[in-house]
Amino acid sequence: MNRRFLLRTLASLTAAAALTPSLMAQTRPKVEVWKDPDCGCCKDWVSHLEANGFQVSVHDSGNAEARTRLGVPDKLGSCHTAQVGGYALEGHVPARDIKRLLKERPKAVGLAVPGMPVGSPGMDGPEYKGRKDPYDVLLIQANGSSKVYQSYRTS
Repeated sequence: MNRRFLLRTLASLTAAAALTPSLMAQTRPKVEVWKDPDCGCCKDWVSHLEANGFQVSVHDSGNAEARTRLGVPDKLGSCHTAQVGGYALEGHVPARDIKRLLKERPKAVGLAVPGMPVGSPGMDGPEYKGRKDPYDVLLIQANGSSKVYQSYRTS
């Protein structure tokens, strides 16, 4: 009797272990990114997202077209554009703000960090020597306006 229980338990655990990678992939939000193939900061931002649990696919062209298609105003443009969960992402948006966006699900186009602020994810490498410029993450409204979603200030 104990042997049958042990074998059944072992079989169940083996099946569960086999399913774990596919289940984990399903729970990781998928981000699609359009960027310049030679941009190092874009690659670093993608690494930041992957390190924070996102599943990322990258296109080394089409940034401007993606920005237009997703409804991001040119004035908020940056070096890469992405899409996650039906939202647009423009520029060096921190993973924590993307997770918050996906949790709160506001009626909006998405998030943007205009320009390339030093200290934002992807713009925080050793070449910047720890420098952190203040910047805002903006929530892009359907009418093209924006408002501050999160501020990052130096301490």
